[in-house]
Amino acid sequence: MPTDHPSPAPHSSAAPPVWQVAVHADGAAGLHSALDVVFSSPSQCTVLHGPSGAGKSLTLQAIAGLLPLKAHPANSTSRPSRIASQGRLLLDSAQGLCLPARQRHMGYVFQDYALFPHLSVRQNVAFGLPDRLHLLNPSPRLRHPQVEHWLDTLGLQDVAGQYPATLSGGQRQRTALARALCAQARALLLDEPFAALDATLRQQLRAELLALLDRTGIPLLLVTHDADDLACFGQTRVRLEHGRVQDIAHTS
Repeated sequence: MPTDHPSPAPHSSAAPPVWQVAVHADGAAGLHSALDVVFSSPSQCTVLHGPSGAGKSLTLQAIAGLLPLKAHPANSTSRPSRIASQGRLLLDSAQGLCLPARQRHMGYVFQDYALFPHLSVRQNVAFGLPDRLHLLNPSPRLRHPQVEHWLDTLGLQDVAGQYPATLSGGQRQRTALARALCAQARALLLDEPFAALDATLRQQLRAELLALLDRTGIPLLLVTHDADDLACFGQTRVRLEHGRVQDIAHTS
């Protein structure tokens, strides 16, 4: 399907792949279904697509470090899992290496945005700060340079003191994105980020996200079943069904 927005340029072929993913897990790992997902992508923008229940969100959670994948026993007959991003190893179950989610520096945006209703926009964004005291909510008086930068960049300064219940769908999405970026994200992981928005707002926010990616150069891994998302962001397109990769396509 055609798109009105040009995608950011792919990374150079001389660089390490943006993503090298091999996730092998079964119901014993606490999953609803088995995962056997293997793909590599050289592109700044990679899309995981396929029907509901294909394993897209579980794969994204595994990359983010939110899905428990156990160490691989030496005498196991199953295949080990391994995840690397831009040449940086995040998980190697054969070596017993599994970086916790906070050390992976993945900016994760959930489908429902997962904003804290009792915190303002500014506090929600500040919650992503890597040097935040984890047991404390950010102070309403906090003015952190990184927080203010992303509030400015994503046009949220005018609503920075408001609470999520008072925001539009687009403002909630931008708040979740600002929080993810505030975590000094090395990559953005977005799970159906436009699904709850109307068609006009989806088109607007796709354009805003493309502009942000173009300015920052940050890699994007996006989960969707929307053909317009696929056309807009799918430099590399990984189609999943029943927890397995069915097809990988690269576009220029």
